[in-house]
Amino acid sequence: MIEEEYLRALTTIGDSGVYWVDEIFKLYVIFLVDLSNLIGVSFEKINIWIFVIIWPLLTLYQTVRILVLKHKIRKLVQIY
Repeated sequence: MIEEEYLRALTTIGDSGVYWVDEIFKLYVIFLVDLSNLIGVSFEKINIWIFVIIWPLLTLYQTVRILVLKHKIRKLVQIY
């Protein structure tokens, strides 16, 4: 069963032509399959949670945080 999940996930890989990118991608796919088995959800569901929900939310949070910190720095520079 687990071998089938690895094969199914790894056969969806597009060949980028860059060796190290493909190797990192393969390692990440194996990690996601193991994580999905550990948590008890599908590989696709974990992929969606990470790349469609969590990653964009973190990016949005970091962008807002950077803007807030830039504003604080500008206020501090004006004081001195």
